[in-house]
Amino acid sequence: MLLIPCPWCGPRDEAEFHYGGQAHVAYPADPAALSDEEWGRYLFFRDNPAGPFAERWSHSAGCRRWFNVVRDTSTNRIVPQEANR
Repeated sequence: MLLIPCPWCGPRDEAEFHYGGQAHVAYPADPAALSDEEWGRYLFFRDNPAGPFAERWSHSAGCRRWFNVVRDTSTNRIVPQEANR
């Protein structure tokens, strides 16, 4: 069981959350100028590291707020941080 620390509700079971993918993915500055290949890369290509990885999570069965969490993908443990908001 993965306990995810919601900044507002505290640690909860992963079943209460919705995974939102990689955190800190910047929206293109000029989306109209992107080719189809560039759009495809923006939409579908994400990092897949073995180790710490910043992710977006929504507490869908609780406060319904989005927040960032750093999770070690090798151990599936949440990396403690002061501000995951």
